[in-house]
Amino acid sequence: MSRGHRVIVDRIACTGHGLCAELFPEHFALDEWGYPVQSPEPVRRDHLTHARRAVAACPALALRLETVRSRDTAERPAPQDTNQPTSPGIRI
Repeated sequence: MSRGHRVIVDRIACTGHGLCAELFPEHFALDEWGYPVQSPEPVRRDHLTHARRAVAACPALALRLETVRSRDTAERPAPQDTNQPTSPGIRI
């Protein structure tokens, strides 16, 4: 079993300051409105310091670092936002 890390963004709490992309550009980019777009890949071990710094510096407290334990963390899909309403045949 291997252990990996993921940065989780609370999209409701995020106010688009952009510090995450400034402090952790290996994992975050900003969209046209200044909100984070993150890589679906787990955080690499050599980037953990950058990830922790971005989580600690977020002024909206919208980031958290989560430990993921699985047999192969690289093939595990990113968590999906299940708070959005959906109806059959419509994909959001």
